[in-house]
Amino acid sequence: MTSQVEQLSARLDAAFEATGSAADLRTLTQPLLKLLTAGQPVTAEQLAVAAGRSAKQIHAALPSMPSIELDEQGRVIGMGITLNPTPHRFEVDGTSLYTWCALDTLIFPALIVRTAHVTSPCHSTGEPVRLTVSPDRVCDVTPSTAVVSIVTPDDMSSVRASFCNEVHFFASADAAEPWLTEHPGAAVLPVADAFALGQGMAAKQFTTPGPACC
Repeated sequence: MTSQVEQLSARLDAAFEATGSAADLRTLTQPLLKLLTAGQPVTAEQLAVAAGRSAKQIHAALPSMPSIELDEQGRVIGMGITLNPTPHRFEVDGTSLYTWCALDTLIFPALIVRTAHVTSPCHSTGEPVRLTVSPDRVCDVTPSTAVVSIVTPDDMSSVRASFCNEVHFFASADAAEPWLTEHPGAAVLPVADAFALGQGMAAKQFTTPGPACC
């Protein structure tokens, strides 16, 4: 990681740790995302089986998950990956999904262990930004100059409002300049650096550490 990526990572880690749902995020995010890639709402019972917890525990945990989207039956339809359209199209094995923000498209392939084809408009010009993201790399970025905006709020309890709604693709650093002027303290990263930032978040915030070896 570059020093800028390390600094942004540290700030975001601290913000996530300050939320009351950090433990549930680590336990539930990965199995929930994998279930959502089927393109159908996810029941608490399905998530309980996938996460190795009881349905009662899942019903208690879901309301505290930051910005989670539930349908009228209480089924999950969005948690980073969403069935509701957003600007960030996230296609997995032919299933059209969406994500809450640009960085999500770079984080989630590692968590679902699948390759995603991403299309999202430049937040400034509307020019399509297209890329392919596998669990361990990002490639075919068009335009090659694309960047991702990053903010570092102190409070992630409403992650979509405080973070996701400000994390966009831009066709170039120049295209992002007006947005940066309006958002002092924010940053833009080349897609490769944003991918590195996302991989660190995936490992630290959205997965349960395995047992120590030796």
